[in-house]
This record gives sequence, C-alpha cells and structure tokens, in this order.
Amino acid sequence: MSKSIGILGAGIGGLHLALYLQKQGIAATVLTDRAPEQYAATRLMNTVAHHSVTIARENELGVNHWDDPQVVYHHHDHFFNFPDGGLLFRGAFQRPSRAVDYRIYLPALMKDFEDRGGLIEYASIQDDDIPALVSRFDLLVVSTGKGALGRMFAHRPELSPYTRPQRLLCVGLYDGVDHGSPDDDDPRGVTLSVSPGHGEMIVIPTLSFGGMKTALLMENIPGGDMADLVSLSYDANPAAFRQTLLDKLEKHHPHTYNRIDTHRFGLAQPLDLLQGAVVPTVRQSWVAFDGDKLAIALGDVHSVVDPLMGQGANMASYAAFELGKAITDAVAFDARFVEDVDRARENRVLAAARWTNMMLQPPSEAMGRLIFAMSQDRELCDEFTENFNYPERQWDRLASDKRIHAWIDRSGRIAA
Repeated sequence: MSKSIGILGAGIGGLHLALYLQKQGIAATVLTDRAPEQYAATRLMNTVAHHSVTIARENELGVNHWDDPQVVYHHHDHFFNFPDGGLLFRGAFQRPSRAVDYRIYLPALMKDFEDRGGLIEYASIQDDDIPALVSRFDLLVVSTGKGALGRMFAHRPELSPYTRPQRLLCVGLYDGVDHGSPDDDDPRGVTLSVSPGHGEMIVIPTLSFGGMKTALLMENIPGGDMADLVSLSYDANPAAFRQTLLDKLEKHHPHTYNRIDTHRFGLAQPLDLLQGAVVPTVRQSWVAFDGDKLAIALGDVHSVVDPLMGQGANMASYAAFELGKAITDAVAFDARFVEDVDRARENRVLAAARWTNMMLQPPSEAMGRLIFAMSQDRELCDEFTENFNYPERQWDRLASDKRIHAWIDRSGRIAA
C-alpha cells in the first residue's frame, strides 16, 4: 500500500516521526509555521532534557549532533529545603542524559530532514484548512495543538484530574550558576530542589547559544511565596527581576543559590525567559472524518504533562517511533490501526502523565517514606533516577501506597 503522511507540527514528535518514516522510504510532509532561520530570534520555548532512551533514538535516526562529554550529565541531586535542615542525596543514571536548547535542536533536525529529501511546507494552518489536509493525505498526524488542531481531539476527563494549572512556571537560561562543586568527581548533573508548600525547581545544564548555560525551571505552587515570579516583568526592570529572583532562591532553594556567582548571575539573553502555566490534559488519540479518513494525535496533542518530571519530549519521541512502526506495517488506516497504535504507546504515555500528576500533590506518607529511604539507600535512588527513562516502570512502583512500601522493603532497607 502506498502511503502519504501529513505531519502537522515540527516539534520533537513530528520531526522524529518524519525522520523515522523517511528511513523507511515512506513519503511524509511536515507542515509548520516557523522556518529554521526564525528560531534564533524567538523566545525560549522550553527547557527539555533528553534521557538516554531518547538519545538512542536520535542515534538511530542519525541526528545526534551533540554527542559531546562536555554537554551530557550523569545524575540527579535531590534537595529538600525542610525547616529543620536540608536533605540532599543523589541518584545516578546508567547512561547520561542531555539538554539542548530547542531553538538549536529543532532547526538542526529540520535541516537533516530536508537535506535527505524530505518536504517541509511553511504555512500557518487555519481552521478551514483542515478538511483539505485530511483529504490530501492517507493519514494526518497532528503534533501541534494550536487553535482548532488541538480542539479536534476530545478531552478525556477520566485521565485528566486537573482543570487548572497546578504550578505557575518561571523558566529561564542563566549565566553564573556553577554546575557542581569543583571537587566533585561527577560535577555535572540536574538538581531537583523542593521548597515544601512553595514549589520545586529543576536545575538543568543546557547547551544554548554561546555554550553551556543553566536552566532554572521554577515550578511554583499557586499562593506560595514563589508564585509571583510567573508575572514578574523582566523587561520592565531587569535589575529588580534579578534581585527578586536571587532573594527567593536564597530563601527557598539555598542549595542552588550557594552555587551562584551573584556578580555574573543573570539571564543569558533577554529572550531566554518563559513564564506561564500548563493544565495537564489527556485527549482522545484520534478523530474520524468523512471518506474513511482519520487524524491521529501525537505528543502534547495526545497528552500534555506539567514539565516537573521532564517527560513530555521523551514520551513524544517514544510515541513517534511507535506510530512510525505502525504506519510502516499498516495495511489500512482505520479504527483497528489506531487500536494497535494506542496499545503500543499508551502504557508509557499514560504512566508518564499519572506519575507526573501524582508528584504535583503533597507527598503521601508512603512517598515521604520513599524520600527518606532514597536518602539512605543509593541503590534505591539510582533505580528511581534510571526510571526517568521508563515511566511505566516508575508507575509500577508508585501507583499505590502498597506498591511504594513494597519497593522500599524489597530494597533491603527498612525505613521508618
């Protein structure tokens, strides 16, 4: 069967799918409203870490342009700013992770796709364009949720427990933050810092314009002392923004504050700041049209998660590969085809959503016990960290208090 695939959106899901299909000799057209040369002048899009399973897929696609030991990181440091004293412990990955600014990453993959003969059409898709696109391709893949594109796929309330954002985000790329202690034999890692009642901060060494920067992804609880950072204007008064941020970091995330050179600290460039919020949402994975045509959702259109656990891009890449395999093997694009796709990808996608949603809530007694146990048991923390690659494994361990207690007890250490 000849196959013509239209892919709306040039994020990681759309591009990984396009590149995968290209390797299989299947015609795919990417449609997007932003040309590669426009990315450098755009505002920070996100702060995305690719774990080793995603890097392995990049190697398979021949698009890993950042295989540099000076870019990757090897561990997560966990810091809890408890009133009676901070708790700090580390978990290591089996293979390193990496973060590259998507204003560099996405244009590079677009160029790879086009250099290999792929077609990208640059246009803004309007509501009334959808019927023609559905008719034009054998299968339409929607990997951008702008406007009517996202609204095509029905909200699944049974998998979407929140109707409003659980965190108010302030995300930036900064100079002046050391990636680790000079006497640390493994200095480059991510820090997961928690200020109980106020939110979390993920500190990520990130390759951006001008070299390595530090991403500070602040996940602030509405009503907490950090929440006003979501609306604090940098452009109106850069010095006041910087000082307010430093004051809050010193109070709520002192482990990171102590790594800051306050004389050098600041946004790497004015566009390196993103403020906003996300409502975690799972949507129906497909929609049918007249003429036995259908559109299938990919990435954030299918499941958008809060960035707290760093799962969005990794599960979009995974889902793209599973969809690519199904397209390659398909004899028809119909309801049975979608069943096969969902069966292949939903365990990981839904596990990532459920795990992330759970972590947005105050910890249960069992989760508190796990945190203490990981601080005492490096092997247990290493397993927790490695499971960022495999959210379905993480959810197998965290889906109920009984599972959490069983996991701790299996580790061989009894934690009170």
